Amino acid sequence: MMKWVLINKVSESIGYSDDAIRAKRSKGVWLENIHWRKAPDGRLVFNLEAIQKWMESKA
Repeated sequence: MMKWVLINKVSESIGYSDDAIRAKRSKGVWLENIHWRKAPDGRLVFNLEAIQKWMESKA
């Protein structure tokens, strides 16, 4: 599994919609450089490992 992936792979992996993923980022629930970052081309990429840890910590 790749560590940093595009939003469609996050949605596919965890079942959240694109809007829900973007809301978690913009509200600060998922933190920059931990859960997400901008790739050199400016696209948002997400760390699936960190997101999975976040999901498990809320259980």
